[in-house]
Amino acid sequence: MYHSLILDIGKTNVKLHLLDENRKSVFSESRANSILTKGAYPHADVDGIFGWMVSVCQRLTSQFEITAFSVTTHGATAALIDRNSEASSNGLVLPVLDYEYSGIGGGEYDDLRPDFSESLSPKLPAGLNLGRQLFWLQKRYPDAFAKCTDILMYPQYWVWRLTGQRCTEVTSLGCHTDLWAPLQNDYSSMVKNSNWLPLFPKIVPAWQNLGAISPAIAKLTGLSTSCEVFAGIHDSNASFLRYKIRQNNKPFTVISTGTWTVLMSSGTSTSCLSAKRDMLGNVDAMSSPVPCARFMGGREFEKICAMLGGAFGDPVESSVLQELIDKEVMAIPDFSGGSGPFGGHTPAFIGEIEPKQGTETATLYCALMIDFQLDLLQSQSDIYIEGAFLQNPLLCSIIAQLRPNQPVWLSADNTGTVQGCASLIDWQKISSGEPLKIDLKPAVPTRLSNIHRYRDVWRERVQTS
Repeated sequence: MYHSLILDIGKTNVKLHLLDENRKSVFSESRANSILTKGAYPHADVDGIFGWMVSVCQRLTSQFEITAFSVTTHGATAALIDRNSEASSNGLVLPVLDYEYSGIGGGEYDDLRPDFSESLSPKLPAGLNLGRQLFWLQKRYPDAFAKCTDILMYPQYWVWRLTGQRCTEVTSLGCHTDLWAPLQNDYSSMVKNSNWLPLFPKIVPAWQNLGAISPAIAKLTGLSTSCEVFAGIHDSNASFLRYKIRQNNKPFTVISTGTWTVLMSSGTSTSCLSAKRDMLGNVDAMSSPVPCARFMGGREFEKICAMLGGAFGDPVESSVLQELIDKEVMAIPDFSGGSGPFGGHTPAFIGEIEPKQGTETATLYCALMIDFQLDLLQSQSDIYIEGAFLQNPLLCSIIAQLRPNQPVWLSADNTGTVQGCASLIDWQKISSGEPLKIDLKPAVPTRLSNIHRYRDVWRERVQTS
């Protein structure tokens, strides 16, 4: 039996999944995605990730025949490489900057970045606009930057490590980077004006087969020299891709949850987007603009729990939710430090919250944020929820109660990003019409009394905070 490997690099964790011929997970292992703080600036631990990946592969290749490898990663990240560097090195001319590093601000870049109407990319804090990272690195480290032969988006950096093949792919390129003009399907004016265009390799589809892994990687990992590697994809777009295939031209919204909660709406015009609300136009694997809204759902959930008591995995009690609603006790944003539709607002708790009600308070908060963003996106028809919030069934059920005219579906496998990335390997079959099976179950709406009034009060207080 043939198997495939998926390297999934999220902002919080890194996972390696082994899938069988039917794209079923037969093995997975994870490690923390640690940020290294020693050195000039906080940066990704690419050597740690690489060493861990090699170690896991060595164990797997003694038991399984692995014929394909694909990569998905978080966005707002790029690697600056020297393609002529030693094969044994990581190839970097500068460490991979952590997008949460706040030390790269400055008004000079703001004067250069393209207008929202061109990039569909709002001005974001820290390094969440990838163009700001590149500008800062070039200005701060001109000699090192001058040695850069290629700017690789993060999934394609790992593809290069595996194969030696350089490429660019639009889902990462178009993820609030300031580097892409989605409506023109071209690089932004800033890329051209900054003379960065020659540094970006050829754009290829996410499903592009880039050939076999290099002999050096085969020797290190035990993988066969015939194991094929695919171009890779941005993680939220991986979740979105399989629903786009399934829905064809029917409208839908995918809610991809994790450190970030990203809402991606198909069938909605980009005219609904507002830069002030942290809305943006992502780009799907087919190069089409996708209206999106987002907030740091997982991060804010944890922050609220840390402040009030409780944790993400704690059971959520329906009776406690009702008590909070009845007393109009609530959390109002912003708990992320600048992201989301209310980025920059002063976070606060309204009413008296008793000890150990933090998990329920965070549950209501995140459900209301998602509901608000669905309205911003003018979301239509089916809603699909992916990722970490599936571990909180009542949160999903509250969304279903708040959206009575939209069916809410829950991904039953909790590996939407991985499955979307795996579809790249089977793209020839899928594009030829082979059905793409997705295990779904309907979210059963809660029956919380006065939830709609609670929502109205929350929105009124948020808007005036």
